[in-house]
Amino acid sequence: MNNSYYKTLDENFAQALKLYETEYTHEELIEFLKSGNIVQKQIAALRLESVDSELDAKILIDNLTGQDGKIREAVSLKLSEFMSNPLFINYFKNYSNYDVFLDAVIDINANICRNVICAISNLKSDENFCERFCTNLVFLTDKLLDVIEKFDFQEGKYKVNKEVFKLYWCLETIYEFWDKIDFNKLKSIILRAKNIQEYTIREKAAKILSRGFDDIELINAQNELRNDVNYYVRRF
Repeated sequence: MNNSYYKTLDENFAQALKLYETEYTHEELIEFLKSGNIVQKQIAALRLESVDSELDAKILIDNLTGQDGKIREAVSLKLSEFMSNPLFINYFKNYSNYDVFLDAVIDINANICRNVICAISNLKSDENFCERFCTNLVFLTDKLLDVIEKFDFQEGKYKVNKEVFKLYWCLETIYEFWDKIDFNKLKSIILRAKNIQEYTIREKAAKILSRGFDDIELINAQNELRNDVNYYVRRF
């Protein structure tokens, strides 16, 4: 690596240290989130102590996708904190945020996926959110299953890892919102997922089934997965 690389690292570290040591108003932190650089946005997200309006929430969420990973992860962490707070949760119910949340639960960074699922689980009581979000979640999950079901894992598993990763987090999200999804659509997803060769997907199918269903096909599916060759699938 050349000297300019290390110079950039040193400059970023110095800037981050200065940002941590300097006191900023709420408005200044929001401004950093709107138009700052990577370091400024990351630290502004981490130092933000509240959201005071729907606009504040929107500015934060606008940094959840399409940004550097450091920013996305910091924002997702702060969302999991703010959205669990009854004082702030209503600021995040704007319709325009729903699709951003869906994109974020299949981020390439698993920490972001986990944080966002934790955050949006606080919107389970919001019917408008659940109807829109779960409809699109089911559509995306079916689309991923369509791709993965056709793939020959023996030919080149690496080719499908990205899709498997997305499906994995879609199913984890479904586990949280299972009772907000049309039963027949949920059942179809589970029965398809249990047959995927990749064990992590069967594991998520088994996890959803652990919710308990009074349906003979799902009971049979659960029994089948409890005898799976893979321990992580069987444990549910």
